[in-house]
Amino acid sequence: MKNIYLDNAATTALRPEVIDKMTEVLHNNYGNASSTHSFGRSSKSIMEQCRKTIASYFNVSAAEIIFTSGGTEADNLALRSAVRDLGVIEIITSKIEHHAVLHTAEQLQKEYGVKVSYVELDDNGTVDYNHLEVLLKGDTKKLVTLMHINNEIGNILDIKRVADLCIANNALFHTDTVQSVGHYHIDLQDIKIDFMAASAHKFHGPKGVGFCFIRKESGLKPLIFGGEQERGYRAGTESLHNIVGMDEALKFAYQNIESESAYVKDLKKYFIDSLNNKLAGCHFNGASGDLDKSTYTLINVCLPLPPEKAAMLQFQLDLKGIACSKGSACQSGSSMASHVLSAFLTEERLQRPSVRFSLSKYNTKEEIDYVVETLCEFAKS
Repeated sequence: MKNIYLDNAATTALRPEVIDKMTEVLHNNYGNASSTHSFGRSSKSIMEQCRKTIASYFNVSAAEIIFTSGGTEADNLALRSAVRDLGVIEIITSKIEHHAVLHTAEQLQKEYGVKVSYVELDDNGTVDYNHLEVLLKGDTKKLVTLMHINNEIGNILDIKRVADLCIANNALFHTDTVQSVGHYHIDLQDIKIDFMAASAHKFHGPKGVGFCFIRKESGLKPLIFGGEQERGYRAGTESLHNIVGMDEALKFAYQNIESESAYVKDLKKYFIDSLNNKLAGCHFNGASGDLDKSTYTLINVCLPLPPEKAAMLQFQLDLKGIACSKGSACQSGSSMASHVLSAFLTEERLQRPSVRFSLSKYNTKEEIDYVVETLCEFAKS
């Protein structure tokens, strides 16, 4: 049986160079970065160099990069503190955000009574920027939280346009860039985002580490209390080997971004063309079938299968050694339809099975051929 991994939006394989670097640090740099002796100072020096390097990719200062356990913690830090400490009384978001944002907003509504407003979406799940501008009107303190690249359908948000709208209306802007950091350049001097979340395991780094960009003098306060680590924003001993792994993964991601993105984009085009040519009736959800309006790393396809076959699709793909998903890995155990697709698809389309295939530099056209062949065989059986 073949083993084909097409679930890179959930997590990616570590680059060999990242494993080597992390192993080296685990062996040689085990001192606590908060300790004042030479072992601790060595760890601190390595960690701060990683912070500077990571900051340089986004054209910000090292002090604006706060290491976290991943994107979910970074999202919570920004949203909860904005309401608790910065006077935000309305959160503007969309119904296709990651649950790290949606569930946090819902909880803040319960705890603090904040108003949660949802920007309208078109038939492809694209944000209506005109409606966003309407929602931003008024004198109340608002926070907009919209993800840069949707993790299920791949739609790309114009974060520069949203940032400019927020500035014009004196609102804060938080964006989840978990699916875009390491895959796209983001200049935070040009794009005036206030808070940004990222996670290393989406760009061939380790799980359990990410960062939150917090713009200088934002007034954001800690989510986790204890020691003074991470400039007081995030208490707890830093995981040096994971931070080094994230730094190394991001270095390789941006060093090779042109060649690797071109390669993966070509794979995606080949996948789309193969499905269109060999499996009549496919429909690509959101903008995922458009190479210009969606990320080059994933497609979300609605397959022409009857309900009785739809229930067995994921199981059959797994039996054939194909790893993919019907939505976010964070809700993979749920029998409910994807909340992202439910926000804009018709009832008729929702009755058909949709699958997310997400690609990386480690995939090949031969693997795509096998997947398409497997889908065609299942559809005909």
